[in-house]
Amino acid sequence: MADTKSKTSPEDILVGGQAVIEGVMMRAPTSIAIAVRKPDSEIVVRRERFVPLKERFLPFKWPILRGIAVLFESLVWGMKALTYSANESLEVNDEDSPKEMGSFTIAVTILLSIALGIILFVIVPERLANLVSERGVIFNVADGIIRLAVFLVYVLVISRSKYIARVFEYHGAEHKSIHTYEAGEELTEENALKYSPLHPRCGTAFLLTVMVVSILVFSIFGKPESIFVRIGTRLTLIPFIAGTSYEIIKLASKKQNSKFMRLITLPGLLLQRLTTREPSRDQIQVAIRSLEEVLAMEAEGSERG
Repeated sequence: MADTKSKTSPEDILVGGQAVIEGVMMRAPTSIAIAVRKPDSEIVVRRERFVPLKERFLPFKWPILRGIAVLFESLVWGMKALTYSANESLEVNDEDSPKEMGSFTIAVTILLSIALGIILFVIVPERLANLVSERGVIFNVADGIIRLAVFLVYVLVISRSKYIARVFEYHGAEHKSIHTYEAGEELTEENALKYSPLHPRCGTAFLLTVMVVSILVFSIFGKPESIFVRIGTRLTLIPFIAGTSYEIIKLASKKQNSKFMRLITLPGLLLQRLTTREPSRDQIQVAIRSLEEVLAMEAEGSERG
């Protein structure tokens, strides 16, 4: 996921992106567009409007809380986009009718994903770090390093799947199209091809920031004797850590000319080499279509306003 400020619009338009199954979702301040390539090569688009939490509830405009709101919205819309893309990109059956994912299947998938995430990135690192040291600071540093190692192994393993590799290619297409948009160039495949598939404000960089911030935050609490307290503390503090990480990424995005901030974002760029691939022209075409649609929706909204 990448955020950017419009250089071609009279108003500032923040745009976020996410690769989905055979497609790309683009998100602007009040609009969502999901472009997906179907098995017959047709590109279908779903357009949605929404009111951000920060516009409905004043506290979500405050630092830290606004990051929590953005994370929650990203998870909700990300799951909707994945569901839509899965249903649109599935092959047809013998009767030429799409095989759609049912609500029960989607709910089970979400629950299993959450459970797997807790096991891999909370319980496993805590258990292994417990074997390393009893001292609070060393324990928490080990916990953070193990969590990062688990994440890297996880990405490497899933990237061997041809389906995930395709998603990583669309991830690169998303970044290339946003780079083109940021540069104020016409949104064409030729212009997008020359840009890097890496983006300094990608969600991968956000995840890395979360892991670093978590080490610092958990270290404050030392190492409680009870395993339930340790794991419970980690789960409870996830929203605060995510909100703080959002503020760091937001600050870095405003200080791109700063050597210090470029140094801060460098690890995130390096990590993206695992989660992005060079896309094809067809994939860039899908990303550009999604971006054009969401910008058009924002323009329509501005005219109404």
